[in-house]
Amino acid sequence: MSRSDYGILSRLLHRLALGSWRLGRMWFELEESKAEKGPTQNVVRPVFIAGMARSGSTILLNALYSTGAFRSLTYRDMPFILMSGTWKNLSSGTQANTEKKERAHGDRLMVDFDSPEAFEEVFWRTFHGSAYIQGDRVIVHDVPAAIREKFKKFVQHVLLSRETARQTRYLSKNNNNLLRLAAIRKTFPDALVLIPFREPLQQALSLQRQHRLFLEKHDQDKFSMDYMLWLGHYEFGLGHKEYHYDNTDNPYDHSSLDYWLKCWRDAYEFALNTAPAETIFLSYERICSAPLETFTRLFLALDIESAAGRAADCYSEADVRAAENYSTTLYADCCATHSKLLERHIA
Repeated sequence: MSRSDYGILSRLLHRLALGSWRLGRMWFELEESKAEKGPTQNVVRPVFIAGMARSGSTILLNALYSTGAFRSLTYRDMPFILMSGTWKNLSSGTQANTEKKERAHGDRLMVDFDSPEAFEEVFWRTFHGSAYIQGDRVIVHDVPAAIREKFKKFVQHVLLSRETARQTRYLSKNNNNLLRLAAIRKTFPDALVLIPFREPLQQALSLQRQHRLFLEKHDQDKFSMDYMLWLGHYEFGLGHKEYHYDNTDNPYDHSSLDYWLKCWRDAYEFALNTAPAETIFLSYERICSAPLETFTRLFLALDIESAAGRAADCYSEADVRAAENYSTTLYADCCATHSKLLERHIA
């Protein structure tokens, strides 16, 4: 994100829509009052992509969204994520179609207004942020029944604002859902959870690169940091928060590769130990090397149209190379976890 991405009025609108949890709750209540007067909406077999950043989650999101069977939050829903239907009506005709451009990550993945993206965390930060956003960290947390019921309504609102009649199922990409997998399953017992993963050293290198990239971006433009914090994206940059899956602190400096390797190990050990039994694990490398085989199995498991002819839009990064200055013991632990993940790769 650069300074030119958002003008002054656009920044003010984003701050109004996203900058206050009190206003956010008001936007949600406005949408709920509208929904109560309209048709009911069932939520059937929603799909939640949850995993660490840089694991191939965007590739999965794009592949599933492109089938036309899913409604996912897109850039057209910004910035009033919590009242998607009302904002759709208000903004109709004002969001001109634009050419795709590379997203801020610099990974050659292209986006436009109609691209799906990870905006769902706005709901959780607004209604339950104090329970899991704690200073320099975010933590695993329980979600009370009342908030789970609000989340169910939020998903219903998003589905009601769909673009086409075919978009009957909800699709989410949200790394932070690793912190509340039990709540997702309690809210939607038939939900399907997908957890992508990547070879640990390569994913750690990618995470380290992104952190450096966003440190520079945030230092140059405070709005870009505010934007990520409003969206609940704490993975990189000046707004980075450590993800805590237990009471163990990460002893390494954020600039070191060991820090990101330990983040990787903690996240995926937690996923292996706590994810619902029906969770589908997906290897990024196998998606890239055998996309047709992987997507055919995945689409069958999700009960959607055939994946025939589908390719994976795999990204290639300059820093994916042999690494130096990391703990071989820590990496060995990560490789052991990676082996267990590969055994769970969709078959």
